[in-house]
Amino acid sequence: VQLQASGGGLVQAGGSLRLSCAASGRTSNNVAMGWFRQAPGKEREFVAAINWNGAGTHYADSVKGRFTISRDNAKKMVYLQMISLKPEDTAVYYCASRSRALSYSVFEYEYAYWGQGTLVTVSS
Repeated sequence: VQLQASGGGLVQAGGSLRLSCAASGRTSNNVAMGWFRQAPGKEREFVAAINWNGAGTHYADSVKGRFTISRDNAKKMVYLQMISLKPEDTAVYYCASRSRALSYSVFEYEYAYWGQGTLVTVSS
């Protein structure tokens, strides 16, 4: 399974970006997906996750109400819509896939596959 994240870039505070994650290889649509991020000098942290059919989602408190995770299983894509961006959202964003589980998780160790990351920089 390969995951390719894209859509990062430089944006001013208050702006918006949409990240995309394309899955390829021996993928299954029946798995939960998630987004994590790692800011400079910090550990990677959970951002958002979605279960296999999109019916359930979960967000970190720091992004709740500003970020929306969604998926299109027909296209094998997962998205992270980000609005009202803040400088503290600056990080490399990673998409991740669980290997078999239907339900989302907030724990890194429960994700088997990871994309290469896409950099989001929010200027003040």
